[in-house]
Amino acid sequence: MDRLVVLLRGVNVGKHNRISMPAFRGVLEAVGCTEVRTYLQSGNAVVTWSGSADRLAAAVRAELTAAAGLDVLVMVRTGAELAAVVQANPFAGEAFDPKLLHVAFLTGPPDPERFAAVGHGALLPDRMAVGDRALYLRYATGSQNSPLAKVRLGVEATARNWTTVTALRDLAR
Repeated sequence: MDRLVVLLRGVNVGKHNRISMPAFRGVLEAVGCTEVRTYLQSGNAVVTWSGSADRLAAAVRAELTAAAGLDVLVMVRTGAELAAVVQANPFAGEAFDPKLLHVAFLTGPPDPERFAAVGHGALLPDRMAVGDRALYLRYATGSQNSPLAKVRLGVEATARNWTTVTALRDLAR
């Protein structure tokens, strides 16, 4: 049995896609997860599961639709994958505010042509770097109105700030 991190995209932001954490926990338990721990109100959980991450993501998405009427992207990472994302932080050698560093977890590798076509100079003072199915986003002052929000790399994503990423890594140990 592995510890896995479940990430929902776009829940509990504004009026749409609302789910309480007890209801989210119930969805996870209904698909067979044990030792379920939710983190914050933004669709994060760490669970124990015996199957593959892809199978869990599909099961959670189907159960969210059936039980809560939500059709949202579900991403799952193993504890080891999350630890590797933290370890690979390209901004680790710099001083940064953990609330201004985000990781966008990606459904797959970004399209290399789209990434190459991004005018990185136009993003400054914000910066980004690609990792393994992850995009590191370093904001100078905040994510609102950042040119990083307009970058499209041909894959779906859900982002978390550095504080959340490291807390989920710790819970998944």
